[in-house]
Amino acid sequence: MIVTLTANPSLDRTVSLPGPLLRGEVQRASSVRQESGGKGVNVSRALVASGLKTVAILPGADSDPVLAGLREGGVPFAALPIGEPLRTNVALTEPDGTTTKINEPGPALSEDQQEALIGLLLDRSRGAGWVVLAGSLPPGVPADFYATVTRRLRSLHDGTHAPRIAVDSSGEPLAAVISGDAWGKPDLLKPNAEELVELAAAAGFATNKSADELEADPEAAAAAAAALVRSGVGAVLATLGSKGAVLVTADGAWHATHPPVKAVSTVGAGDSSLAGYLLASSEDAGPADCLRQAVAHGAAAASLPGSTVPAVHQTTPDAVTITALRKD
Repeated sequence: MIVTLTANPSLDRTVSLPGPLLRGEVQRASSVRQESGGKGVNVSRALVASGLKTVAILPGADSDPVLAGLREGGVPFAALPIGEPLRTNVALTEPDGTTTKINEPGPALSEDQQEALIGLLLDRSRGAGWVVLAGSLPPGVPADFYATVTRRLRSLHDGTHAPRIAVDSSGEPLAAVISGDAWGKPDLLKPNAEELVELAAAAGFATNKSADELEADPEAAAAAAAALVRSGVGAVLATLGSKGAVLVTADGAWHATHPPVKAVSTVGAGDSSLAGYLLASSEDAGPADCLRQAVAHGAAAASLPGSTVPAVHQTTPDAVTITALRKD
């Protein structure tokens, strides 16, 4: 069982354009898709598509379109009513795969609602193999929310019996998970290249490289990720866009690439990568094979429209090339 927490879920609308985005002009869409979204929700959707048991924890009224979409998609969930509608995010995709996203802030969560949401997660996480804490935080929620939830999960389960914890966020909420003690640091962190640059600097490791340079230099990406592992994070899965991904653990570092695919939409590709990793991990695959499935899932997602998530049979892990790296 894999439990996901999405504190700031959304209804994701993807508008496909027949040509490049023209600022200030009127353009007609070639198609529009709508799916329940948010990083944790997307992970659960991808796991359901591959037949893995999961439950998505999120705020929202029973009648909210986000929850209606989860019911329609057969995604198990447990929701906390908050008395306000959830946000809508819009993605504009161009024929070459370029994606422009406009994300709403989402409804604020009071301290009582935050505590109730944590309580719901703690209750549903009993017996889980993984808990995924993912996405942005809504207004009113402190930046250290994910670090707090990680500590609560480990305290509830007495540490040794706690589920493994993965975090996929950005900005201050992501930085906060590496700034505290080891008890609040995750077993798996999934940054992209831009986030990896920021996190490595926060961990005292200056890469002297931009995000684009890290994507093109997997050894440099591995060195930055290794700094996070030395700081107490269990493992780092760093997605590098079309350049694949790097995985670093205490025992080694690997780079994985997939043959080029025609990118249709990159929305949710990183979430699918995380789902692929967790899918392989749940089958007791080794680190390199978890990375292999992560990259296969991410490539498959990028080739699908909107925030559509792939099932495992739509991925091509045999096409992925794995290279062992130095991490220092």
